[in-house]
Amino acid sequence: MTGEPYAAGEAVSPRIDTGVPHAARMWNYWLGGKDHYDVDREAGDQFSAAFPDIVEIARLSRHLLARIVRHLVEEAGVRQFLDVGTGLPTVDNTHEVAQRADPACRVVYVDNDPLVLAHARALLVGTPEGATDYVDADLREPEKIIAAAAGTLDLTQPVALMLMGIAGYVSEEDGAYSIVGRLMEALPSGSYLAMWDGVNVVTGEALDRAQEEHNEGPGAPYHLRSRAEFARFFDGLELVEPGVVSITRWRPDPDPMASLTEVDALCGVARKP
Repeated sequence: MTGEPYAAGEAVSPRIDTGVPHAARMWNYWLGGKDHYDVDREAGDQFSAAFPDIVEIARLSRHLLARIVRHLVEEAGVRQFLDVGTGLPTVDNTHEVAQRADPACRVVYVDNDPLVLAHARALLVGTPEGATDYVDADLREPEKIIAAAAGTLDLTQPVALMLMGIAGYVSEEDGAYSIVGRLMEALPSGSYLAMWDGVNVVTGEALDRAQEEHNEGPGAPYHLRSRAEFARFFDGLELVEPGVVSITRWRPDPDPMASLTEVDALCGVARKP
């Protein structure tokens, strides 16, 4: 790995802080990508040394996203997606999975990291029949997100709100449940909330220590929730089977060799009545 994710001579946006680890770049590092800096690798190595499962969770979460999007398009009939906290582009991004199932699907990506947005605009190109757009906003700005998404999505028709590994960056004190509620309130009946988030239901003390050490550093803190705290995001919605489960157990693809062990990441998909 080189020290920079850009080719020699390529300008780095002044908005990109290469001295502070960033969640999207750390995640890209754990996934085996190339869009990260020394500071991200150092923070990523420190965290994974204390909690090695994070690398597996990163990989499993990508497979989960694909399964959820396929279900929403092929079985639930959803054709619109609002993916908040997109992260850096990798394989089988939301629009690719959705438009593979139906080229007319429309997807709006939301992130507030300039590196993510630069890569998204360059790489996340959808089908001519559908639409793909990008919004520069933070999850804590639900009204801004909805207003911008309305330029691409028809908010009178069902939308799948995707919050994949992002809600943990917003604490209860910062209004995590209220923010998700306000986003869902703006979407019509028949819309879906699909999300996964980090929890500590398997590892215990070692994960708590790793997370505390990370949160004391310069990067954005992440708040591990209990199973009950995670499930609360779906209050008032109709959970799709199998309900709130480990990310390994949400409608896994048939594979007799697959491991269905529990991991410290829960997911759920639910319909707005």
